[in-house]
Amino acid sequence: MGFWGRDWARMVIPEIPEVELVGVVDSDARAIGLLQEQLPISPRRCFSSLEGALDATPADAVLVTTTLPGHAPITRAALDAGLHVLVEKPFTDTLECAQELVDLAAAKGSTLMVSQNYRFFPAVRTAAALVKEASLGELYEVSIDFRRNDPSPPNPSRRHHTHDVQPLLIDMSIHHFDLLRLILGSEPKSITCEAWNRPWSGFQGPCAAVASIRFDSAVVVSYRGSWISAGPETAWAGEWTMEFERGQLSFTSRGEDNVPQDKVVLRPRRGRARTVALPSLAHIDRAGSLAEFASSLRERREPETSGRDNLGTVAFMTAAVKATERREWVEVEK
Repeated sequence: MGFWGRDWARMVIPEIPEVELVGVVDSDARAIGLLQEQLPISPRRCFSSLEGALDATPADAVLVTTTLPGHAPITRAALDAGLHVLVEKPFTDTLECAQELVDLAAAKGSTLMVSQNYRFFPAVRTAAALVKEASLGELYEVSIDFRRNDPSPPNPSRRHHTHDVQPLLIDMSIHHFDLLRLILGSEPKSITCEAWNRPWSGFQGPCAAVASIRFDSAVVVSYRGSWISAGPETAWAGEWTMEFERGQLSFTSRGEDNVPQDKVVLRPRRGRARTVALPSLAHIDRAGSLAEFASSLRERREPETSGRDNLGTVAFMTAAVKATERREWVEVEK
């Protein structure tokens, strides 16, 4: 029940009528206290351990909103107890651990889903549909730019500033990697990546990176990301430019505080550019993830971003990290 968990409890769960919050867990009583200041929740629904919560509440599922080190042990405990699990990204920090949890969920007959919330926006769904439709012919090149001006100081230090491994690739770029898999309808084949930091950034780990990525579909992707750019900030999903045989598609998605900033522009090779009309989604962002989770349980089907499917995203992320260490092209595990 840190900041992100409290935000789920206050802002996201109430949006989905099929979901009821029956208990919250945190070993830190201060975190529970902050939640109780923000949300009228009975002390009888507040617990210091997952085991205590599962013994006392009629839960069907567990939502895991801890930082990355807590994802695997809590997910494993919930699956062992026979519950379904929705876990925040990144799913785990290794492909081996992710596969183990996917196998455990299958053995228990439980649903395991990863909240890849950037998928649940109208521009993203539209871009994926246009690529599949292929009205512009063959897609051959994609460029993605992500920029945030977030050094510390002047901004207050946050969790990603203290992440000493790969605060950009693991905590942020994983969103963009997952969107590439969805939109291209293809899997990454290999990646080369360079990541770095600067003494004045306030980050403990590399906060900027560039990468080149080859996909099974022969598409080549150029990726640039930075937590410390002084340039105009992009939307959280970044700025995408997609080159096709007969034109170009550009889009951006996910604005601030759930305010849509989605836009898709189609530029034929000959003719005028036009802004594409976007669909209205019943739920966006994390509410979209939660709605998909609830629907999959009700309909007894695999959710879109199941743990099994998300193995591809974890493999993508870990390959990017390996590429920064080896300074060479790295094959993405299948």
